[in-house]
Amino acid sequence: MSTSAAFDPALDLELNRLIPAPLERVWEAWTRPELLKQWYCPRPWFVSDCTIDLVPGGAFFTRMNGPAGEVFDNVGCVLEVVPHERLVTTDALLPGWRPAPEPFMTAIIRFSREGTGTRVISQARHASTASREKHEAMGFYNGWGAASDQLAGLLAGTFPPK
Repeated sequence: MSTSAAFDPALDLELNRLIPAPLERVWEAWTRPELLKQWYCPRPWFVSDCTIDLVPGGAFFTRMNGPAGEVFDNVGCVLEVVPHERLVTTDALLPGWRPAPEPFMTAIIRFSREGTGTRVISQARHASTASREKHEAMGFYNGWGAASDQLAGLLAGTFPPK
């Protein structure tokens, strides 16, 4: 499967970060539930439950919890796994290729070694400009940026787990 389609600024959002940690550790933090739970959403929110089945059609699930008791289940499906290079998930499909009732986005996360660190390019692709604008208004750049900072802190040993 190819996920090399060009970035479309009318439909897509992108965050490009250099994480000062080895590629193998960054990949593990993205693909091991016990690690992903520690950094994946910006504090004071936290992930209480996570399932990642790294095969096409496998589950990519997170339960995010807010400071006022909010609970948000993000149920999705893994589309593509290229170890240490690319992870593609979507909420347009449920695990086992079941269509989702309200699809929102497809996430394409690309990893590459850069010096002693790891370049992580995260794209959120949407079906419409309205959906993209909604995601941006929800705080895509601040939220995904804060989570990336937390990931870097976790791997540097300066961000405490929840």
